[in-house]
Amino acid sequence: MRKNIPGTSPYEPIIGFSRAVRVGNTIHLSGTGPVGADDLDAAGQTRRIFEIAAETLAQAGASFEDVVRTRIFLTHAEDWEAVGRVHGEVFGEIRPASTMVVVAALLNPAWRLEMEMEAVLACSDCGCCEDDECCCEDCCEEDESTDQ
Repeated sequence: MRKNIPGTSPYEPIIGFSRAVRVGNTIHLSGTGPVGADDLDAAGQTRRIFEIAAETLAQAGASFEDVVRTRIFLTHAEDWEAVGRVHGEVFGEIRPASTMVVVAALLNPAWRLEMEMEAVLACSDCGCCEDDECCCEDCCEEDESTDQ
């Protein structure tokens, strides 16, 4: 079952995207920029992105603990350490797979970074299964592997 989670961007219907999409127990969070934090430094912009992401993940029934992948796009290579430290504040114990790359520019020239995330809910938390029978292939495979 697919659930589109809208954001507040007026461009969503024009471009044809959602803030996030949840399919079963998997949540894909679109590239998120530091909306409203244009004047902040890289660390401040990263914190703003995490605020937006936390709200969106919550709407999808998830939290940072469910995040398994992040992708960070920097416009200034020298920001890697400041951005990485904030990322570590949120994900230090969770430690998702992560990629950080430097790009020439983002749509808003004031943004120093943009971030994508993917989360996977445990089968018991996904809400798409009925009658105590799991319908999430990825979860079932994980559950079976931990029973051995």
